[in-house]
Amino acid sequence: MRVLSVVHHPDATGGGGLFERAIVERGDHLDRWVVAEGDAAPDDPRRWDAIMVFGGAMHPDQDAEHPWLAGEVAFIERALATGVPTLGVCLGAQLVARARGAWVGPAARAEVGWFPVDLNDEGAADRVLGALPRRVDAFEWHYYTFDLPDGAVELAASAAARQAYRLGDRAWGIQFHAEVDRRMLDSWFVEGASELPKPLEEIVAETDRYLPAWNEQGRALCLAFLEEAARVTSSYEA
Repeated sequence: MRVLSVVHHPDATGGGGLFERAIVERGDHLDRWVVAEGDAAPDDPRRWDAIMVFGGAMHPDQDAEHPWLAGEVAFIERALATGVPTLGVCLGAQLVARARGAWVGPAARAEVGWFPVDLNDEGAADRVLGALPRRVDAFEWHYYTFDLPDGAVELAASAAARQAYRLGDRAWGIQFHAEVDRRMLDSWFVEGASELPKPLEEIVAETDRYLPAWNEQGRALCLAFLEEAARVTSSYEA
């Protein structure tokens, strides 16, 4: 398959992490669009069999500070309208919701660090989110949340926020960072040290405890999405 990774920072610690590695290891072709570098949005999302939209330090409504956001949202709108399987992660999940006209804005409570996330019955039965256990210790770093777009189904939640949804049968959004690896987190902990809600050594200890299982779960979720995208692609070819 041809897979597009939409990222908002040029270096590896701001990209798709283990999700991008899973794409390559599967033997799929990976393209990268670094939106914040100012490259124009691709004209036709149907050039790809699957699209993943990842996180960033910006917020989904900061068009004044980041003029390229509107073009990215328009691209996501086209991807959704043309049925290209799409997965949004953190900011990406918020942008998918925005592209479908849902409200996005500041959350009542930020989540930075490790938090329990529970799948509901819809999530457990979902072809993508169902790759996860009913409860996971998930890594989060977000200050915004979103309403469900029309026609979307909630799949998971934490005590503070909606965490996952399915839109139709070809688009998903996850608020948690299932793509993170150790290199990414080590960088984030330095760059965002002032945002950590507890001492760094406590966050690092939690990361030592939770990250190995979280990486296995994140890879399983990514592969489930890619398998679902491959199923859609094979239905086109049939």
